[in-house]
Amino acid sequence: MVDNVAPKQVWEALVSDAHAKLVDVRTDMEWAQIGVPDLDGAGKTPTLISWQVAPTMQVNAGFVDDLKSAGLTPEDHIYFLCRSGVRSLAAAHAAQAAGFPHVYNIADGFEGPPNGQGIRGEVAGWQADELPWKQN
Repeated sequence: MVDNVAPKQVWEALVSDAHAKLVDVRTDMEWAQIGVPDLDGAGKTPTLISWQVAPTMQVNAGFVDDLKSAGLTPEDHIYFLCRSGVRSLAAAHAAQAAGFPHVYNIADGFEGPPNGQGIRGEVAGWQADELPWKQN
């Protein structure tokens, strides 16, 4: 089972736990056009590994190998992030199945669900919780 964790709780873990890591599983285009969490205040950087590869959105067959290549270990507490919490949950399950026991899904993701006008980033998620982020 993979727990959903609220973005503010994730931020607290990133600040206080040396083993807490954030893996953003969105696509290159999302990182460039929408932004990424800014973990400077926690003394860390997000690990950017796509769960699905654009434009086909096929699952990244090398995802687990990419986690290992990025230096992540079974001792780490890994918080997975995507736009809304769906892809990140799938990625967390894959990591757990591959031997990473401490995995979590960031509830509502980076942008969260759309508001009544169809705009994301205002209802729930990393941006709506006003956690630090930056646009490249």
